[in-house]
Amino acid sequence: MLQIRPNCEWCDRDLPPDSADAMICLYECTYCADCVRDVLHNVCATCGGGLVPRPIRPRHAHREAPRLGLANQPASITRVLSRWRREDVDEIVQRLRDLPPEAR
Repeated sequence: MLQIRPNCEWCDRDLPPDSADAMICLYECTYCADCVRDVLHNVCATCGGGLVPRPIRPRHAHREAPRLGLANQPASITRVLSRWRREDVDEIVQRLRDLPPEAR
């Protein structure tokens, strides 16, 4: 199950569970759409993979069982920040940005 991290790992912008601006990679690195577009150019700073819109977990359970939704399985409250310097990010972005994610 997705952690649904609460912030952009690059700019620390809040990304609540229902944010349509949250983007994730396969490893759940989480960034806002602005950073993905303007800084990362759709290259994850950590793994080099592509980024896609993060799914939105329903607020409430819509079935009796299993009890799903944010009310029963809340999003993470642990903020995560990128460990990479801008120079590191620029280097991986330059190498990978012109390759489609499936070719990386």
